Order: sequence, then C-alpha cells, then structure tokens
Amino acid sequence: METNEVKKQGGRLSSISALVRRFRRIFIVAVAVAVVGIIAFVFLHRMWGGAGESGTNMGVFTVERGPLIIRDTVSGDIKALNSVDIKSEVEGRTTIISIVPEGTVITPEDVNNGKILFELDSSEIKQRLTQQEISFLAAQANLTEARESLDIQLKQNESDIMASHMKVRFALMDLQKYLGADLAEKLVSHADSNLNGDPNNDAGNVEKENNRIVSLIDDPNLGGEASQKLKELRSSILLAEENFKQASNRLDWTRKLEEKKYVSKTQMEEDELAVQRLEIEKGKGEIALDLFKAYEFPKQAEKLLSDYQEAGRQLGRTEAQARSKLAQAQAKLRSNEATYSLQQENLLKLQKQFAACKIKAPAPGQVVYSSSMMNSWERQRGQIEVGAEVRERQKIISIPDPCAMKAEVKIHETWVDKVQPGQQVKITMSAFPDKVFTGKVLKKAPLASPEEWMNPDLKVYAADVSIDGTHDFLKTGMTAKVEIIIEELKDVLSVPIQAVVNRGGKKLCYVENSKNPREREVETGAFNDSFVEIKKGLSEGDKVLLNPPRIAEPQQAPNKEVKNPVENTDQKP
Repeated sequence: METNEVKKQGGRLSSISALVRRFRRIFIVAVAVAVVGIIAFVFLHRMWGGAGESGTNMGVFTVERGPLIIRDTVSGDIKALNSVDIKSEVEGRTTIISIVPEGTVITPEDVNNGKILFELDSSEIKQRLTQQEISFLAAQANLTEARESLDIQLKQNESDIMASHMKVRFALMDLQKYLGADLAEKLVSHADSNLNGDPNNDAGNVEKENNRIVSLIDDPNLGGEASQKLKELRSSILLAEENFKQASNRLDWTRKLEEKKYVSKTQMEEDELAVQRLEIEKGKGEIALDLFKAYEFPKQAEKLLSDYQEAGRQLGRTEAQARSKLAQAQAKLRSNEATYSLQQENLLKLQKQFAACKIKAPAPGQVVYSSSMMNSWERQRGQIEVGAEVRERQKIISIPDPCAMKAEVKIHETWVDKVQPGQQVKITMSAFPDKVFTGKVLKKAPLASPEEWMNPDLKVYAADVSIDGTHDFLKTGMTAKVEIIIEELKDVLSVPIQAVVNRGGKKLCYVENSKNPREREVETGAFNDSFVEIKKGLSEGDKVLLNPPRIAEPQQAPNKEVKNPVENTDQKP
C-alpha cells in the first residue's frame, strides 16, 4: 500500500513538474514577444516620429552634429544601503519561541533598553551549560592541585639534593679526619680516576686500590686519626720495650743479690714475673701495631672512602629522581592546564550559545523577516514564525537603515565592461513615476550571477546603485528602472544604428543624392541602443538611408552608384 501511495505521489509530482515546464516556456515566449514589441515601438517612434524632431524624412536620416548619450537601462529592486542582518548563532537546529511582529519600528530607546527581537529555545543548552559548569569547576580544582604539587615537588627536590650534598661533604670530612686533608684528597682523586677507567678490568682495579690503601700507612703525608693511632701504638711498643729492658736489668741484679743471699727468693720470682709480663705487653703492642697496619687501618680507610663514593652516587640518584619527579609534576600540570583550557572554552562557548538564544535590537530601523525577501517557493519552506525551526547561520531578521537606499540591478554581459563604479545614474520608481532620482554605480560583481531559471543562457552581473538623498517614502522591495550613463559625447556626428551595414569587412552607409544612393565607407565609434557615432566618412547635412538596399549587383567600387541592390546579411556595427 505504501509503495502504491509513493508511486501515486511521484506521478502527481511529475505532472506538476510538466505543467511548470510548460508554463515556463509559454511565459518565456510571451515575455520575449512583449519585449520585441516594445523595442520596435520605441525604435520606430524615435526613427520616424517626425522630420522636425528626429532629423528623419520617411526612411532618410539627415546627419546632424550634437550630443550623444551612451546609456544602459536596467531594472532592479530597492534595498537599504546599510542593513543589519541577524542570524541564528545557535549550533544545529532550534525553535523560535517568540518574535516581534514584522514591521515593528525599532527606536534608539529600544536599542538602549535592550529590546528583545526574538527568543530561541534554550532548554537543552541550559542543561548542557549546567553540566559544563560542573566539569569546569572540577578541572579548575585539578589545575590548582597540580600547581601546588609542582611547588611542593620543587621544594622537596631542593631539600633532597641539599641533604645529599651534605652527606657527600660529611663523608669527605670523615675521610679527611681519618687520613688527613692532603692524603684524603690524593686518595679521592686516584679513586675517581679508577672509576673512569676500563670497566672490563674492575677486579684488577679493586686489587690495586686495596694495595694502595694498605701502603698509605707508610705515606709521610698521613695525618688525622690514623696517624694519631699509629703513633699511640708505636709509643706503647717503645714504652713496653723500655719497661721490659728496665725489668730485665733489675732481674739480673736481683738474681746476683739472691745468690749472695741479699734478697729473698720470693723477690727474685716477683721480678721474673714482672719481666715476663712486660715481655707479653711488648708483644701485644707489636701485634696491635701489625693488626692496625694490616686490617684496621685499610678497613677504616676503605670504609670511609666507600662512604664518600656512595654519598656521591646517592647524590646523582637523588638529582635524577628529582628531575624525574619534576618532569612528572610538570606533565601533570600541563595536562591539567590543557583540560582546564578545553573545559573553559566549552563553557564560554555554551554561555555564548545560551546568550544567543535571546537577541536584542542592535540598531534602530524596521523589522523585516528574512522570509519576506524570499520567493514564494522558498517562503513556504522557511517561513519565519513562532514554532518554526531554524538552523545555524540562518538569517531570521533584517533591520534596514531607511536613511540610505540603493537599487540592486543586473547588467547584461554585453554592457558589463562599460559599466564602472562611480558612473552617474538616473532612477525612476514604478510607485513614483513622476520623480527622477540620481545616484551612482557603487560596485559590480566580478562574476556572473547564477543562471536564471527562465533563461539559462542569460548571463548577467549584479551591481549596486546608490540613491542620493534621504527619502522616507522609499520602501525595501520597490521596483526601479535605472539608467546608467556610461558616457556623454558632445558635438559628434551620429546616425541610427540600422543606417550602418557591414560588407566585405567594411562599415558602409548609403548616402542619398539626386539620382541613386551611393555607398560610403565610415568609421564608427561609441553607440547606444539607437544611435552610433560616426568619426569619419560622413559630413553634417548628409542624408543616409535608414533601410540600406539589401539586393544589389556585384560589389562596385566605393562612391559609385548602386543600381541593382544585393541582399544585406551583415550585422550592426
């Protein structure tokens, strides 16, 4: 059933289209016949309206010298020179919920008071705007948090790096305290050079470094706690040796005295024990010195050097971590800044969209609906009224300025090169036929207008023509006839266009004499719809045929009598 209904509707549409095409052809033919009749009437009236007025005498025109006005007459419509067009700025499609009546006069007070011209449905935009405000506030909070996090990270990095530098400095001070400043500096420099050496020979470097540290005990630049400890150990050994020597001497004397029975055997035994004790102490001192040299000193020196090197490595790790954390905080900030900018842009866009739903009067003037400036077919599809749906960038209202008016005309392609901005014009209105207005050409389109549906082969160029003065009685849409004065020639010879023919590549006129007319070659200049300028070939007072002979004998030399005319198939100059 639906398919049959569609076919019926398609058939009706095809019938309507055929009727429209038939009416269009009939209308074109009728307009063409009317135009030809009017042109023929005007031409015959000018050519044969009386010998006294036009210089003609029943097919003969007497050449006269006088002014020749080159003009092009076109029709057009009256429009405001300056007009404020108000379009829908709401994305997509929306609905008109209120609008001022067409023809309402907007006063300057209305503009100052912000009079509403029309209002569009904003319910959906309001809902989206509320959601966007929430998203914007969340993005704003995240951005603030990211900025604070970056500031905290900067301060934390500064503290961490400073603490690592202090550890390096304190580790170096501990090494200097144990070995002395000079030897510690020497050891650090040598250790740093080994670290930059061949990485494939680490074992050999470690062994060499250990041997070097052990040999530092005998370095004359040794100072600090290690030097003090070494001196203490050596001093204790020297003291133990001296005590052992004295005890040994005393034991020898005690043994001699005991042999002579001057001392008791007990006393001798006590001295022997003292010698043995001091010998043990001497051995202990020597062992302590050997242990210090072989183990305690290199262990402590290597530990302090390792602490210093580890503090340096920790400083590098801390700086790298600081850079990484800083980069992460900066990336987070940039991400939140981009999100904030996007949310702010969307919020401003929706706020602008919401504000665009209520349009206030921008300028004084009379309200004109855009549909009133359309043809009937377009008006049916886009009528401006309450409840009508409008799209983005669609013009809804125009407010023309009545203080300055213009005429919009279309110039035929044969005249477009001759019409230039600044040329004077005369304008008459169908509504005021007795008034003649003046103006000038303001501009012309560089390209032809779209093809007319009635005549696709017609090429015309749109042009604007100003109207001098202020006329309150002129209304937008009135019909006007515009006469564009292209050039005003003074004191020139001119003849009717049909008096000049083209034959054999020459332009000829037939001059009347007492016998037969003679053909005469002429040079033409500017021309209008009726007359053409004669620059050479004719003189004032010559009488030329308005209807040159169309049948003649074979071509004769110029200025010879033509007895047998030939058919003239040439065009106008």
